Amino acid sequence: MNQGQPVHSSLDEELRLVDRPVENFLPRRSYAHRFIYRFFAFTGGFILVVGGLVLAFFVYDASTYREDLTFTDISVAEEALSPRIGGPKNLPIAQSLVDDDDSPGNTRSKTKPKLVVLGSGWGSVALLKQLNLDNYHVTVVSPVNYFLFTPMLPSGTVGTLELRSLVEPIRRIVQRVQGHFLRAEAVDVELSERLLEVAQTDASGRKRHFYLPYDKLVIGVGATTNPHGVKGLENCNFLKTIDDARQVRNKVLQNLEHACLPTTPDEERRRLLSFVICGGGPTGVEVAAELFDLLNEDLGRAFPKLLRNEVSVHVIQSRGHILNTYDEALSKYAENKFAHDQVEVLTNSRVKEVRQDKILFTQKDENGESVVKELPMGFCLWSTGVSQTNFCKRIAEKLEVQTNKHALETDPHLRLSGAPLGSVYAIGDCSTVQNNVADHLVSFLRTLAYEKGRDPEKMHITFKEWRDVAQRVKKRFPQASDHLRRLDRLFEQYDRDKSGTLDFGELHELLLQIDSKLTSLPATAQRAHQQGQYLARKLNKLAQAAPGMVANEVAYGDLDDAVYKAFEYRHLGSLAYVGNSAVFDFGGMNFSGGLLAVYLWRSVYFAQSVSFRTRVLLAMDWTKRAMFGRGEIHFFFLFSRPERGGFALQLFPASKKTHSFMRMMGVVDITVMQI
Repeated sequence: MNQGQPVHSSLDEELRLVDRPVENFLPRRSYAHRFIYRFFAFTGGFILVVGGLVLAFFVYDASTYREDLTFTDISVAEEALSPRIGGPKNLPIAQSLVDDDDSPGNTRSKTKPKLVVLGSGWGSVALLKQLNLDNYHVTVVSPVNYFLFTPMLPSGTVGTLELRSLVEPIRRIVQRVQGHFLRAEAVDVELSERLLEVAQTDASGRKRHFYLPYDKLVIGVGATTNPHGVKGLENCNFLKTIDDARQVRNKVLQNLEHACLPTTPDEERRRLLSFVICGGGPTGVEVAAELFDLLNEDLGRAFPKLLRNEVSVHVIQSRGHILNTYDEALSKYAENKFAHDQVEVLTNSRVKEVRQDKILFTQKDENGESVVKELPMGFCLWSTGVSQTNFCKRIAEKLEVQTNKHALETDPHLRLSGAPLGSVYAIGDCSTVQNNVADHLVSFLRTLAYEKGRDPEKMHITFKEWRDVAQRVKKRFPQASDHLRRLDRLFEQYDRDKSGTLDFGELHELLLQIDSKLTSLPATAQRAHQQGQYLARKLNKLAQAAPGMVANEVAYGDLDDAVYKAFEYRHLGSLAYVGNSAVFDFGGMNFSGGLLAVYLWRSVYFAQSVSFRTRVLLAMDWTKRAMFGRGEIHFFFLFSRPERGGFALQLFPASKKTHSFMRMMGVVDITVMQI
């Protein structure tokens, strides 16, 4: 055994050597050698991944090109090609549309109730995105074929965002519900016959009018800018559409170019570089902030430094503070930010007249007297509230109950007041929800008296009955819920004679006081979006309940109230950009700050964007701004051929060769527009 012991030890040693890693027998690599090895390994892997992604993109891109030229027969109804004539004005009635049989889904919807949606704004798009398939034959009528993301429109005026990033083709959204789109303008409506009069300009430039029948009509045409009776608004720019934003950008760049000319006097240069915004609401404040950012951050890169020293931005506000609908602390923060940025804020000022080269406005002095002042300007933006469109005015004239001069009045179910019940709805800026809680007092008491067998005007209600009345008020007017929380205190406050009951007069006074506290809903994208979603859910409920109603021969009554609750607006907060900083007002929770707030502001609107496409474009635009500054200058040429009676729009660089080429092509009228 002693002689065999060394043999086992040698064997164990050999086994241990075999178990050791091979690296232990190799020369140890240096740190530099390992770093180079890992660097090339990482680089090679990165190149392979990126190359694979690029190859995959080209494969996908190649698949998007189509060379299939095969055509199939398309079924089109005869009445879609040759509509019958009828209606009060003997116009063509578009009972069928040319794309009614384009797909099986379109064919199925031909027998469904006809839902016509006017407008392509926030309310209409929210409705289309929530509406169930196969419930209605949907037709959208709008003078523009896109949805515009209006909260970011001020950023588009100065090139922070490209204008194409703010629009989404409305046809893509309509396709979701297998609907139809007509680029036309609503002119009038025959409420009794349920015919919508539509005007459309044909290829020859003539306006064609026709009727579009409907079972349910949704009016979401928005509003126009309120002139407030001020003279000279033809000298102002506005900001409601994508064309307005383009014109603002053109005007700003044109003024900057004219200010660079050696023939421009000093006084004229200062006038050209005086930018005035009339209106201290969110739109006006954000335009002023974006203008200042453009002039402060990008002006020195391409224009003489003298221009930056002579640029001035002014905000004229009729109230005591800008952003007066926000919390007072946020308004003061915005004013202090503008004061720091040398943006002049003129509060308690009212514009009297806008001339071509100056603005006349009144402002109260220290004694409270109004003094007329002048402000030279080269650019003026008018952003001072909204007013009715001509179409809405025409509808209001037909209905005696429509007494509001600024918007169409609806009931809490968003039904147009005065129109046949359940046939016409109005949403968005063109409408306002009618409260009138006190006016419905007799209806509430009559129902209660009928249940109790008493006379409504002589009835005294107890606290228990008052709770029942309050619940009915909340159900019909959800906006009144916040004012009906402490029912015991209200009952005690208005029980003047301390009898333990409320008579008709005391109850009327109580509800009248609540009615006075209910304010009109704000004309914002948030409100229109909520109304569109609400109306879509209700229309879905009505479609689901329709078979049962037909079976039970129910075709009258308050069907909306039977199938769905009244509309309740929930204010989710307000936010505004004030120049490399932002303010937030979330119902008592206020927040303001610098770049962190700006990134939060961007995140909110990024999330609210309607499609993946627009989100990608927004992210790209913000990246381009950081890397290359605000949008480059492009040139549009608007050219026409008189013999054809039309025009076309093309994109070219501005050069003498381009002009010569256009002349050779027979173009007789060339207009250069910078954007």
